[in-house]
Amino acid sequence: MKGTNRSVQRFKRYPIGFFHLDIAEVQTAEGKQHFFVAIDRTSKFALVQLAEKANRRTAREFLEHLLRVVPNPIHPILTDNGILFAEQPRNRGMAWSRSMLFDMISETNGIEHRLTKPNRPWTNGQVERTCRTIKEATVKHFHYGSHELLRTHLNDFIVAYNFGRRLKTLKGLTPYE
Repeated sequence: MKGTNRSVQRFKRYPIGFFHLDIAEVQTAEGKQHFFVAIDRTSKFALVQLAEKANRRTAREFLEHLLRVVPNPIHPILTDNGILFAEQPRNRGMAWSRSMLFDMISETNGIEHRLTKPNRPWTNGQVERTCRTIKEATVKHFHYGSHELLRTHLNDFIVAYNFGRRLKTLKGLTPYE
């Protein structure tokens, strides 16, 4: 076709420290667990933490854990619009709305907290894919009799993921390197 020359655009480059955060639900014989996932957009470094409940307190604790574990400075954090991470959209900016502890911790550490835009699933696709990969490697193939067995296997998988996988985008380095 004539006149349909489309230039190939490259993805925007992000500095190391741009994290996507999400939450997923898993099942063991003891019941339901929630795991929080954070993945660096550039280095693909992943961090996972299991929690009994998914609420604002556990989301805040996961952010504090992320700040302790990650050696590099964290720049923006991208989360969905869920009530765990942000005030409900209808209440944002109102006179009665108050800052959440998640946002306060972000501001204290100089981290910009960004939210995915509604009805745009591609903005948070990387962390969704990571959640699916983790589930496929753990709960989809194995049955866990206890939460502790899941926690052990999940930690082993994340260590192998961060320390063993060599990525082309990092010129052959592992996410940890």
